[in-house]
Amino acid sequence: MKYLVSLLFILHFNLYAQKTAAYQIFKSNGKKTSYKKLLKVSSKADMVFFGEEHDNPVAHWLELRLTKDLYQQVQKPLLLGAEMLETDNQSVLNAYLKGDIDYKTFKEKTRLWNNFNTDYKVLVNFAKKHHLPFIATNVPRRYASKVYHGGFAAIDTLSDSDKRWMAPLPIKYDPNLSQYKKMLAMMGGHGGDNLPKAQALKDATMAYNILKNYKKGDLFIHYNGSYHSNYHQGIVWYITQKFPALKIVTIDVETQKSLKKLDPKHLHKADFIIIVPEDFPRSY
Repeated sequence: MKYLVSLLFILHFNLYAQKTAAYQIFKSNGKKTSYKKLLKVSSKADMVFFGEEHDNPVAHWLELRLTKDLYQQVQKPLLLGAEMLETDNQSVLNAYLKGDIDYKTFKEKTRLWNNFNTDYKVLVNFAKKHHLPFIATNVPRRYASKVYHGGFAAIDTLSDSDKRWMAPLPIKYDPNLSQYKKMLAMMGGHGGDNLPKAQALKDATMAYNILKNYKKGDLFIHYNGSYHSNYHQGIVWYITQKFPALKIVTIDVETQKSLKKLDPKHLHKADFIIIVPEDFPRSY
């Protein structure tokens, strides 16, 4: 009898756990998969792009978990990088990683996102603890703003000193990429053609800085908003234009009411699509 009671308890617990799961991972084609499979595939990659929702705490937790597990399992140099840090802050970031300055000084001398302390500091500190490079990949926002207001022509006349913080000009740009077209549609045309051009400057600069620091045999993990890597576009598009043979794994985080089945609108967004319940609390 006691074995039957135990069995019923286990079954009840498993059913409860399924109902309260924090996430479910799907393959690009919509088939369910596991974190173990995600980890295995990522460990064999040259680059992993973790496309997040910036206010999703499950995404941030999985970013850290995947980074820790890859650090433990891969037998090759690991590099980290993020959209959330800008290229002209790299020297300050390096000083913090080396222990030459404390976190207060680092914070005062960089332009950090409002949720940096809660969501990204732990990743930088992981790199600091384990002596891993952490690359500030994104273009300084002032230059993206220039493109948003004046197109690529607005940065053509910048000084060489200013241009060192971005991908070499001219920026290759394909307005027919679906992500750039969707961006225009979502904004109802606000900002005109310059909005996706500003996005392209960010994508091209992040790709440039990733490739500048990557060496054959490394594993580069990059944290960015999903829009920058979904459909293997954005940053990934710029990278594969130069190095199509690189093994790249993309991850996307989305929310749904149910975790049972992937909504068709999310199919093929990434190699792995992590679904989080839509009622899960946001970090801001």
